[in-house]
Amino acid sequence: MDIKSHKRINDILLGPLERPALKWLAEHMPGWVSPDLMTGIGTLGAVLIFAAYAMTRFHPAFLWLASLGFVINWFGDSLDGTIARHRGIERPKYGYFVDHTVDSLNEVLIFLGLGMTPYVRFEIASLALIGYLLVSIMVYILTAVSGIFQISFGRFGPTEIRVIAILLNVGMFFTGDWIFLPFFGGMTLYDTAVLVIAIILFLIYIVTVVQKSREMAGTERQNME
Repeated sequence: MDIKSHKRINDILLGPLERPALKWLAEHMPGWVSPDLMTGIGTLGAVLIFAAYAMTRFHPAFLWLASLGFVINWFGDSLDGTIARHRGIERPKYGYFVDHTVDSLNEVLIFLGLGMTPYVRFEIASLALIGYLLVSIMVYILTAVSGIFQISFGRFGPTEIRVIAILLNVGMFFTGDWIFLPFFGGMTLYDTAVLVIAIILFLIYIVTVVQKSREMAGTERQNME
């Protein structure tokens, strides 16, 4: 299937704010700012998040640096494709491959970094990472078999996830790592929040796989009749 013909579904809550902002930024970027550079900036943001989260074991103020990392990650990750489309310099196969392989690395850095903080247990952060990667893999496979690149689910996408992460950072800074639930070895409020996010990601994966499988099976049965 031709990658150029892929249909993007990105119906997110923050879309009315994000889309005009990205359009304006793409129009005003200097010519030397390339899509590849923006991809690199996005990865730099993920590395900053990982390092800042790890440093929160020494001082909670590093949570603000992690939040800055999320802004940098959004800036680079959201603008690489936007700039390419604005300038008409898309490289569909290269762009799709590089963007999403780099995204996977960024996701690993972010979630593992979160698990290194004193606020979220490593195993819970890893569970959320598995859920996020499962949804990502499903999206890529669905794109390959149906030509639909579905970025958002229930009006939530990567931008909303970043905003939630920044809000969690603010909460962790002001409330600390106090135990919210004493069972399971003691869980902080943020253990619980990340666990809920992990469960939601797994549910999105399961429900979407079942739904799309039924739709495809029905379509193919009709084509065989």
